[in-house]
Amino acid sequence: MLTSVRSLVAATLIAGSALAATPAFAEETDPPSDITVTGNVALVTDYRFRGLSLSGGDFAVQGSIQVNHSSGLYAGTWASSLEQDPLDIYGSTEVDIYAGWTGKISSGLTADVGLLYYVYPAGSFGDGNVFEPYASLTAAIGPASAKFGINYAWKQDSLGGDDNVYLYTDWSLAIPDTPVTVTAHAGYTDGALSPKLLTLAGTGGGWDYSLSASATLYKGLSIGVSYIGVDGRSIDGFSNDTVVGTLKYSF
Repeated sequence: MLTSVRSLVAATLIAGSALAATPAFAEETDPPSDITVTGNVALVTDYRFRGLSLSGGDFAVQGSIQVNHSSGLYAGTWASSLEQDPLDIYGSTEVDIYAGWTGKISSGLTADVGLLYYVYPAGSFGDGNVFEPYASLTAAIGPASAKFGINYAWKQDSLGGDDNVYLYTDWSLAIPDTPVTVTAHAGYTDGALSPKLLTLAGTGGGWDYSLSASATLYKGLSIGVSYIGVDGRSIDGFSNDTVVGTLKYSF
């Protein structure tokens, strides 16, 4: 796992450095470009995916890069180190590739639709890759926002021939005159990735939930802390309630 973490850190830092080092040839009077590039590098104390740990309760290194067009179209990739699973289906790295469109559909209401592809390039047995379309609506309410979304993965071999649906909501509040934002999350999974199914607690759907706070330290540097819980049996380092810390640099 240490090798995969080092490789992931190096690749992400090289990409970020290349972007940061690009000279600004355009004059200040030039109109803004239709294309922008954003990204981040993060260190988390545990990689939790819909309440369940994919890093064995240990630290994970993560990073992303995204290309955005003024039309609302975007494409990007996100990666994280993983715990090596016993069957080596997923390996030690997850790479998510995605593309979609986002934009305002009315005053204060933003839509986001796209397709996500979970890829596990270091896996050597079986096929863990998953396609998952997604859609969400976000409403701005003063300094707060409310998001409602759905992700649906149709029946695929990587899901054991089953499908999976994930419904969720995020409520966020930027505290005025402070660098602090607080967020509450609740999600419900039904299907192949249900936390009850994956913890052998039953065959029905299950909830995950979290309460988070983050603060900007300096420019793109921020810290965060989250309390995370999930339905199903409590398994240490996998499905137990936990507190996760995050250190992130966004560019």
